[in-house]
Amino acid sequence: MGEHFEQIPQSIQGHIKDILKTSGLPDTEESLDAMSEAWLKKKEAFETEIGELDMEEVDTLARDDTHGALVLTYSGSLVNIGPLSENGRKVEYVSIGLRQDVPESATEDNASLAGDVYKDEEIEFDMGPVQVTSAAYKIALCKNPKNAKQETRSLSKATMILSNKFSDINKTVIGSEY
Repeated sequence: MGEHFEQIPQSIQGHIKDILKTSGLPDTEESLDAMSEAWLKKKEAFETEIGELDMEEVDTLARDDTHGALVLTYSGSLVNIGPLSENGRKVEYVSIGLRQDVPESATEDNASLAGDVYKDEEIEFDMGPVQVTSAAYKIALCKNPKNAKQETRSLSKATMILSNKFSDINKTVIGSEY
């Protein structure tokens, strides 16, 4: 296998192989390594951005927790789970952009989690922009939000910045094949 693929956590490797099958890219070792390199760069961008926004990594977000969270999934997608309000949560789902089996992006203003969000488990929604995501690789919370409005702004800002970075990573690493 390629040098980048070997750097990905073993729990993610099978998932990346599965994504390659639905990506539209040639099913080659070079494509797998390019996707792996892109995943590693997205992980690094996520970690950098949550550090810059003073967010903290956690292993779980309870369904009834009022906080929102930013999640990086095994597939490299982003899930922005807004703070809980009386109408539910605003949830934004942003795909890695290479998959042809999921929407590129989707938003639901009154989303409802089906259960708690756990690291290494799929995120399921009773009502959401998607029914289920791939497993959560990293979950980040705003450390001390002043209020839900400020927390929503921080999460939206992070999602926008990371979506743009992820798109640039795809274009740079995957190149003309993307």
